[in-house]
Amino acid sequence: MTASRSRGTTEKGEKRRQGGSASAVTRDRMRAIVLHPVLREESKAARGQRSADGRTSARATVPPEAGLEEAIGLARAIQLDVCQSGLVPITRPRPATLFGPGKVEELRGIIEAEAVGLVIVDHPLTAVQQRNLETAWNAKILDRTGLILEIFGARARTKEGRLQVELAHLLYQRSRLVRSWTHLERQRGGFGFLGGPGETQIEADRRVIGERIDAIRRDLGAVRRTRELHRASRRRTPFPIVALAGYTNAGKSSLFNALTKAEVVAEDKLFATLDPTMRRIGLPGGGTAILSDTVGFISELPTALIAAFRATLEEVSQADLILHVRDIATPHTAQQKLDVEAVLAELGVEIEGHDNKIIEVWNKVDLLTGEERQALQGQASRIGRTPVLVSARDGDGLGDLKARIGDVLAASHLVRVLNLRSDEGALLNWLYTHAQIRGRQDHDDGSTQLEVRLASPDLERFEAMRAKKAAANGAGQAA
Repeated sequence: MTASRSRGTTEKGEKRRQGGSASAVTRDRMRAIVLHPVLREESKAARGQRSADGRTSARATVPPEAGLEEAIGLARAIQLDVCQSGLVPITRPRPATLFGPGKVEELRGIIEAEAVGLVIVDHPLTAVQQRNLETAWNAKILDRTGLILEIFGARARTKEGRLQVELAHLLYQRSRLVRSWTHLERQRGGFGFLGGPGETQIEADRRVIGERIDAIRRDLGAVRRTRELHRASRRRTPFPIVALAGYTNAGKSSLFNALTKAEVVAEDKLFATLDPTMRRIGLPGGGTAILSDTVGFISELPTALIAAFRATLEEVSQADLILHVRDIATPHTAQQKLDVEAVLAELGVEIEGHDNKIIEVWNKVDLLTGEERQALQGQASRIGRTPVLVSARDGDGLGDLKARIGDVLAASHLVRVLNLRSDEGALLNWLYTHAQIRGRQDHDDGSTQLEVRLASPDLERFEAMRAKKAAANGAGQAA
């Protein structure tokens, strides 16, 4: 890997052994090389091309060095032994191999010398390119999409998660059967009395995959309907839904645990969370919300994954409030923000002009120096949608975040003064659960006067319950 060595990006693999097998590819802690191709136009874009408003272009989301670092993290997420890694400049992508013939031969020597069984190419590869590189290097090849699919396959725990991962795998493999099979020239014989050669092996394989895809989509359709029923049930409760969204490893699960006192898996690795989790959280003033932890986003998230995980990601698009959790300590936080916003836009979540829909949470401030933190606080105060600075690890800023959540959710609520009789204790308890109590006065006759802020549907529901109770009391007195 001459290119990577000359640039000083070669990296020796970890020697620590981590227990357990992640997938078929990593069963024996397979040695791997990670290559991050750098196209000439991408290199220029990453050097700082900006749009008129000063924002980095969407296609320059990650500088090459950061892209390589992220690819290494993805490889280690399934416990691969990354023995070497490097940037590989490409002047002109080759349709057959992506890399030029000289570079293919140079890399073949390094792969043989390192005795690696897997090469990660952090770039989309066509089926032909993948097949040709496997032949030239005599090693298994995974492109970026294939690597992310391996991670998702190793991490999915629930039935829904496994179905979503399998669907994404099948959608990915369906177009790559020309690479995956070596017996495609075979043809199966005809059936019955019909003549002709029958269907080819590749046609049969595509048919089987297509049938499985249809079956999984039916199952996920049932999951989607079930989720919609659950959302409808929550709307009747109703507790507002607050969804965590953000780049993978931004600290969403750690923040979720800190806010809810839950024990969701929170590890310093990419895609530690795949299956969504929900818990209730109490808000200042007595309100309650449901907090949802979701899968992390990443740059160039494969379309197949977005499609497969749409049922899960809809928890974000359907939420009353989104907490966009950012790792503010990484130098690439601005680029990661653009990647997350791109996925949110694909889910139908509009960013601009929706200050009441999204709160930016700048996490991991504990990793900053005092001066950096003070400068960041000043920067945050100058932004229209003022971010909230927190440390999920230390608990700093969590009170401010809860207060901000409560304020945003209550901004569109109604303020009312309600007088409750002494026999309306159940309604009083209901208000403490569903409304923000702004003031209370208890009278000698046992009645209570409350000043509350609550959502319009909650007020309607309160009035309906009160009318129903009054009608029942009236019927009882008449009897």
